[in-house]
Amino acid sequence: MRTVQNSPWSVRVRDRAPLSVVAILHGRPWVVPQAGEAVRLGPGDIAMLRGPDAFTFADDPRTPTQVVVRPGPRRTTPAGAKPPEVPDTGARTWANGSRPRDDGAEDTSVLLIGKYRRPGEIATRLLNALPPLLVVPSAAHGESALVSLFAEETVRNEPGQDLLLERLLDLLLVATLRAWFIRADADAPPWYRADEDSVVGPVLRLVHTHPDRAWTVTTLAERTGVSRATLARRFTELVGVPPMAYLTEFRIDLAADLLTNSDSTLDAIARRVGYGSAFAFSTAFKRARGVSPQRHRNRA
Repeated sequence: MRTVQNSPWSVRVRDRAPLSVVAILHGRPWVVPQAGEAVRLGPGDIAMLRGPDAFTFADDPRTPTQVVVRPGPRRTTPAGAKPPEVPDTGARTWANGSRPRDDGAEDTSVLLIGKYRRPGEIATRLLNALPPLLVVPSAAHGESALVSLFAEETVRNEPGQDLLLERLLDLLLVATLRAWFIRADADAPPWYRADEDSVVGPVLRLVHTHPDRAWTVTTLAERTGVSRATLARRFTELVGVPPMAYLTEFRIDLAADLLTNSDSTLDAIARRVGYGSAFAFSTAFKRARGVSPQRHRNRA
C-alpha cells in the first residue's frame, strides 16, 4: 500500500507482521523501533522491520500516536475507535489530512509499504538473521528505478496486479538485503557469506536446488573437486555445521513448508526432500521436530 501523511502525524504499527518493507517516496519521517533509537529517514531510503515487535512512523518522535495499525490490518485510534480518513484517495492508498495527493508539500510524507505475513520455515532462517530494524540509505542500494516502478504499480488496478506487486516486493526485498549484507556492520549469517566461497558456495547451491538427490559428503566433494576431508572441514568452518547436518536441516525445513502449504501426500513430500519412503521421512521429521509430519500439518 501507499500512505500519504500530513503533519502532524504518528502511526503505531502493531499488526505483528513477520516482516515489513517500507520505502520512503517523499518527506523525512522518523521510524521508532520498539527497542533502540529513533532513526530519521529520507527520500529513497528503505527500512525493514522484523516482527512481531511494534514500531512507529511519525513526522516527529514526540508526536502523540494518532492511529494504531492492528492485525488484519485494521486501523483504529489509540482508544480503539475508527479513525477519520480521507475518501477517494485511490487504489491501495491511505491518507490523513486534507491533501491526499499533494505529494510535494513540505510537511507531507509518502511511504510505500509491503508486508510478509506468513513466512515458512526456510524464510525463518532469513528472519532470524536480521536485526529488528535495518535501514539502507538510497545511496547504498541503487534501486531507485525499482522503487519508482513499485510506487507506480501500487496505485494501479490492472489484470494480474496482485501477482505483479508480489513479485516487485520480492525483488525489492532481495535487492535491499544484498545491499545490507555487504555492509561491515550487517553481521551477515554464515550461510550467506559462505555462498561466495569457491568450495562451499557450489555445495550450498546443489543442496538448495536438488534436496531430493541422495547426497553424501563423497558425492558433494566430487562435484566440487575437493576431498571429503577438505569439504567437511571447510563447510563446518564457514557454515557452522557439517554438510550432512545442514542438508538434513534444510530438508526438514522444506518439508515443513510443504506440509503447511500444499496437499501433497507424505510419500510425495518424502521423495521431494530426498527420503526413500514416507516411513523414513516420518522418522527423520519426528526426530528433528518432536512431532510427526501429520501432527505438524494438523497444527498448521
